[in-house]
Amino acid sequence: MSKRPAIHDLLRVMARLRGPGGCPWDHQQNHRSLRFHAVEEVYELLDAIEADDDQAMEEELGDLLLQIVFHAQMARERGAFDFDQVARRLTNKLIHRHPHVFGAAKIQDANAVLAQWEELKRAEKKGTRHQRTSAFDGIPKHLPALLRAEKLIKKARKAQLLTDTPSRRKPSRAGLARELFQLVRLAQQQRWSAEELLRMETKRVERTLRRAEGARTRAMNSTSKPKKRKHSSS
Repeated sequence: MSKRPAIHDLLRVMARLRGPGGCPWDHQQNHRSLRFHAVEEVYELLDAIEADDDQAMEEELGDLLLQIVFHAQMARERGAFDFDQVARRLTNKLIHRHPHVFGAAKIQDANAVLAQWEELKRAEKKGTRHQRTSAFDGIPKHLPALLRAEKLIKKARKAQLLTDTPSRRKPSRAGLARELFQLVRLAQQQRWSAEELLRMETKRVERTLRRAEGARTRAMNSTSKPKKRKHSSS
């Protein structure tokens, strides 16, 4: 058995699979053909975690790691980046975004850590093509519809673009869960996809919120501009 760290053996095996005389299936793959495999592996990992199954968790973490080294190997072949660059970039990011651990900053609680993380992330991306100009930038478009709706609402609340409307009734968790299930059932009775319906509605709401956000930004910019002084004629 090799005395080197196991990651070196894994990278060597992946390169062999993609190399001359390797696996025909691996040769046929590209970033796009594999893009949803990582999603599937994450869901399998979630099942293992919720089952408190350490053996399954170990296996599923390995399957997820396979997706990472697979993409890194393909990127290396294209001359884009390699696994070492991925790991180095992550290491540098973790150090930079934890100044309360690796620097002199002081943080009181977990909420302050999250706020600091978001602020540092915005600063890192400022002036780049990944700069986020909207509160709604960065929500993955391939999130499941319900998760994406929750993300959108959370960001809208934080940006003070969406407020909770008072309700005359306070549904229980179980009652609300039953209502959600019945809505899915009703959609299926109509031969509609509840997933697609919610995805379309979330997109519609996001467009509305982005317009409101843009209008608010323009209004703030117009009021912050100094007014030109009028010169009186003598």
